[in-house]
Amino acid sequence: MTWLKRSLILSATVTAGLFSATVMAEPFVFTAIPDQDESKLRTRFEKVSAYLSKSLGVETKYIPVKSYAAAVTAFRNNQVQLAWFGGLSGVRARALVPGSVAIAQGAEDVAFETYFIANASMGLKEQKDFPKAIKGATFTFGSKGSTSGRLMPEYHIRENMGGSPQSIFDRVGFSGDHSRTIALVQSGSYKVGAVNFKVWQRELKEGKIDVSKVNIVWRTPPYPDYQWSIRGDADKAFGAGFTDKVRQSLLSMDDKDLLAAFPRSGFIPAKNADYKPIKDVAKSIGLID
Repeated sequence: MTWLKRSLILSATVTAGLFSATVMAEPFVFTAIPDQDESKLRTRFEKVSAYLSKSLGVETKYIPVKSYAAAVTAFRNNQVQLAWFGGLSGVRARALVPGSVAIAQGAEDVAFETYFIANASMGLKEQKDFPKAIKGATFTFGSKGSTSGRLMPEYHIRENMGGSPQSIFDRVGFSGDHSRTIALVQSGSYKVGAVNFKVWQRELKEGKIDVSKVNIVWRTPPYPDYQWSIRGDADKAFGAGFTDKVRQSLLSMDDKDLLAAFPRSGFIPAKNADYKPIKDVAKSIGLID
């Protein structure tokens, strides 16, 4: 072998090694839908970031987003490779990135609920049947892209009241997140709202809800909701078997403090087919094609 040939081979080997090192140096990035205020999200997901970095052996970073739509866009554009989505945002995101899969969900996400809540001035008590007495009140959803804060409550409003929210209520708003929905209904800015039951339970436990001013009036039937979804090209970017490794890391998460931040009792396996009911409901009310 000539000196020139050896030099070219050595150069190619070094270049390939440098390229490989560069690829592996790229961090694994995830985001989450902004369903609560930003400070809570940062506290929660910076802990998750540290956990995944250790369990995966890959630098893992959390980046916040300002809206549900922004979380979907970040996933589509490969700015993030993993996301904690709601049911609807997950369906939308996976449809935009071929091969993407739901890999884990909270144990509570198999049978999630939305609470319809009302300001005490409405004089309504909790009941088993849909509370048709809310007709004509002011009503706030959460985010426009929320499963528990918009999709499912709108579906039940249409099914039980025979019309769009805009035709049923005096004024319709979108608070942006579940914590804000509770605050708006409690203050009377809106008389009725729809909220994620886990956020309600958490804020009630934290003493942030005054039940003399706001109360639950109806609970929806259960439906599938939040899940972790990963891009279909994750194995190509981070190595064969990486998706399975991420799945196992999430399913093995057992730190009570970390899980309480969601709040979830643990994570269980999930698959895309689990969210067909969400896709079907979204199509039925025109939120997706």
